[in-house]
Amino acid sequence: MLLQLNNIFKWVQQGGERVFLLKDINLDVSEGEFISIMGPSGSGKSTLLNVLGMLDGFNEGSYTFMQEPVHSLKEKHRSELYKRYIGFVFQAYHLIDELTVYENLEMPLLYKKVKSGERKALVADMLDRFHIVGKKDLFPSQLSGGQQQLVGVARALIGNPKLLLADEPTGNLNSQQGEEIMELFQQLNNEGVTIIQVTHSEKNAAYGSRTIHLLDGRKISG
Repeated sequence: MLLQLNNIFKWVQQGGERVFLLKDINLDVSEGEFISIMGPSGSGKSTLLNVLGMLDGFNEGSYTFMQEPVHSLKEKHRSELYKRYIGFVFQAYHLIDELTVYENLEMPLLYKKVKSGERKALVADMLDRFHIVGKKDLFPSQLSGGQQQLVGVARALIGNPKLLLADEPTGNLNSQQGEEIMELFQQLNNEGVTIIQVTHSEKNAAYGSRTIHLLDGRKISG
């Protein structure tokens, strides 16, 4: 088992009342699964993804990732787990504007203290795999949306994560670019990467082996 959520609740206080973002979420994910999370806006999809990615905490429940109790780990240990094993693809790309494509890709490797020669080889490999060698010295603002998303996916994968989390990964792309990203995800999944994506698209969800539906912070199926 790669990860387990048990009875996860997350809320915010508004005017003295609890507003629940997630209610009693239970989820088991095995290595090598490809899961799609669907639901209307405000149903808790991105919140759930952020909890899984350790970007967000929660108020009640337990989260075990690779046998580690995430809920009781110190911040530093949690951050090391995240950097070592999790890749995140955001809808808004989250590339660093002041860095070139090459430097954006190199950034996660610097965090992991990968040696210079190995960094060069890994970045070259990603540039090649995503057909963006010619873009390596450009800044994000000089790229199209599709190219920025490719760089975002490449950056998420460069550290060879066990778990890839993707929040509406094709949200800003045209249908052909979107299809390319989804086919890439399928290929990665075939290679053993566990993927959890949030999507509005039935077509994208169909790439997954299991779909979880959320409504008002609750899991209603999957």
